[in-house]
Amino acid sequence: MTGKRALIVLAHQEKTSFNYAMKDAAVEALRGKGWEVTVSDLYAMNFNAVLSRDDITGSPTDPSNFKYGAETFLAWKEGCLAEDIVKEQRKLEAADLVIFQFPLYWFGLPALLKGWVERVFAVGFAYSYQTMFSTGPFQNGILNFCGFQVLAPQISYAVAHIPHPARAQILEGWRKRLDEIWDEKSISFIPNQDSDIVTLGVNMAAANKG
Repeated sequence: MTGKRALIVLAHQEKTSFNYAMKDAAVEALRGKGWEVTVSDLYAMNFNAVLSRDDITGSPTDPSNFKYGAETFLAWKEGCLAEDIVKEQRKLEAADLVIFQFPLYWFGLPALLKGWVERVFAVGFAYSYQTMFSTGPFQNGILNFCGFQVLAPQISYAVAHIPHPARAQILEGWRKRLDEIWDEKSISFIPNQDSDIVTLGVNMAAANKG
């Protein structure tokens, strides 16, 4: 595995957190195997997670009706995406392995990581309307959708409520998995046979009956 490159995308604000410990364990284990490891620490980078017209340089094709997907697609083709987006895309292009390290908030990605995905996984760069893979949650609807070979998640449950020896065992298990991670088989997903492009507008309402 010498010569392989890994990118760790970290989305946790606290350096004393277990997520940071998992990141550190991954860096140590992979570098010990000869990997080159890059870390995108989104909080430390103060990464901008908000989509806007500033995500392209130069003038949009239709300033009166800015369509983010169309404009960023053209910007990607013309080399006119914002510098911070391009930097992250280059990291992804260089990586043989990408690890997303994050806590689960409200059954989903932290807002900062979701914004990173929305800005960095731009149409054209990460997928095209001719290569829609599948739909679903993060592993399927984002990673598999964009053509990643997705490995099984490493889930650590309730780490804030377990003793230190148990957390140490979790970290050691993670290190051992990383020793052989390049040989793991990816998850299989049911292919999406429907090639139609569907744009969904979702309105959600919740009743507070407390």
